[in-house]
Amino acid sequence: MTEKIKDKSILKKTLIVSGIIFGILIITGLFNFNRIQRLYRVINLFNQDIIDQNFRTMGDKFDSRTIHHGPDVFTFKKEIKKLPEEYIFNGQKRSVNAFIEHTDTTGLIVIKDDTILFEKYYRGNTESSKAISWSVAKSFVSALFGIAVSEGYIKDINQPVTDYLPSLKNSGYNGVSIKNVLQMSSGVRFNEDYGDFNSDINRMGRYFALNTPFADFVASLKAERKQGTFHHYVSMDTQVLGMIIREATGKNLSEYAQEKLWKPLGMESDAYWLTDSSGMEAAFGGLNVTLRDYARFGRLYLNKGNWNGKQIVPEAWCKASVTPDAPHLMPGKRPDASWVLGYGYQWWIPENPDGDYLAIGIYGQAIYVYPRYNIVIAKTSAYADYNKDGEDMEIESIEMFRAIARELGK
Repeated sequence: MTEKIKDKSILKKTLIVSGIIFGILIITGLFNFNRIQRLYRVINLFNQDIIDQNFRTMGDKFDSRTIHHGPDVFTFKKEIKKLPEEYIFNGQKRSVNAFIEHTDTTGLIVIKDDTILFEKYYRGNTESSKAISWSVAKSFVSALFGIAVSEGYIKDINQPVTDYLPSLKNSGYNGVSIKNVLQMSSGVRFNEDYGDFNSDINRMGRYFALNTPFADFVASLKAERKQGTFHHYVSMDTQVLGMIIREATGKNLSEYAQEKLWKPLGMESDAYWLTDSSGMEAAFGGLNVTLRDYARFGRLYLNKGNWNGKQIVPEAWCKASVTPDAPHLMPGKRPDASWVLGYGYQWWIPENPDGDYLAIGIYGQAIYVYPRYNIVIAKTSAYADYNKDGEDMEIESIEMFRAIARELGK
């Protein structure tokens, strides 16, 4: 009898231990399944057959935080006009409609004098589609940074970033000034080639896919050259700016954007910002916004940070953001830059500038502002061939935008 009781006790303990082990295996399996699922989604994000669908449903695939719009919506008037048929690029006439189709455009809007002159959606997108910004988000981060400076959260952009982020003292950002980070002149080594599997930008994508905090990746980067001497595009520079905003204000980027941009600007739709496992937003490119709200943000800069009589972003900040102030930041071919466009505080300045400037995101996203004609153009796209000729496509898009602005802005 005693032996039977002992056997039952051993069996019970064995079952409990087995249950615990099984439970651990289930949890581990689920955890790894989630990681594998995220990795699969990242790998297939740019699949030509579903890229346009992916770009308007990022919130269904990854963690995100909502940016709520307020009760008061700023409404555009409408006076629909035809786009010009042609533009000139490299001395040749090109078709506007052919370029729109070729670059897999998902939305295009043109506004002047608070009036929508053109608005059209393509490839399944609608006016309610929240399209991924990619690097257009960088210009939003710049605006938030300027607001944080004006509110005294950030004392001086000549301070080193490590004053706010001491965790980066062992990285390439040690001692680098905020201003040089704003101007993509940090000197940090970074390969932004999306077509290179082993590039830093794709390595960062795998960090994100495996749900590793962006801060860990940023801390792993090393210096390559002296700061403030060479314009080299480093997406993680913007991530550092976002981290500084969070540390300085005590608010996450989504909360700060909601308070300082979405509600004051009368955005008509909620937006959302992709986040990592720590809850930090992908400051460098994870914002998802409707086309009209992209245009509203462009209108803010068209009016030098003023929104219907209220200064949202300091005028001086807006001006500095679109004004290159050093030789390596000037537009045109130069030995101390990796591209021909000029740069300010997270905004691009075209070659042969005419006061125009733009935010650019990979795969064909853009917000283009041409003050001379009082025009703002916003474009969302899912250009599947970006890795083949993306930079050429971006340069050509500027000439198309200019042609549209000059024709509709008469």
